[in-house]
Amino acid sequence: MHRFGLGRLAAGLGLLAAVALPACSPAAAAPSVRTVSVTIHYSRFSPDHLQVPAGTTARFRITNTDPIDHEFILGDQAVQDEMERTTETVHDGSVPGMVSVPALSTATAVVTLPRPAGTSLIYACHLPGHDAYGMRGLLTITS
Repeated sequence: MHRFGLGRLAAGLGLLAAVALPACSPAAAAPSVRTVSVTIHYSRFSPDHLQVPAGTTARFRITNTDPIDHEFILGDQAVQDEMERTTETVHDGSVPGMVSVPALSTATAVVTLPRPAGTSLIYACHLPGHDAYGMRGLLTITS
């Protein structure tokens, strides 16, 4: 496990929040929520391609069937690049679209997808070596 100082953590969270907010926003004012189920098995997301209508508030229900921890990070390529550079390994769901999923458990992440149809976001696990192993998927925002 990586260690870092509180100053670096605060700076990293501030940068991450600034980068993550254009990709996803909290779902506070949305009238309805669509549940999207994702399973983690053998360090892979299933399904690895999702389609969700623009403006939808999505509750991602992520079930980890592996005996190891994972995470679900939803965002554009800039968010994924930042998460690959950081040493943060725990996500409590306070940042929309980012949640840790402990071994043999289920977690949820709720976000509103405000981007125009045709836009894509990536969901990935950035625990050491997981993204390089291919633990990522693509979410396409439809009309």
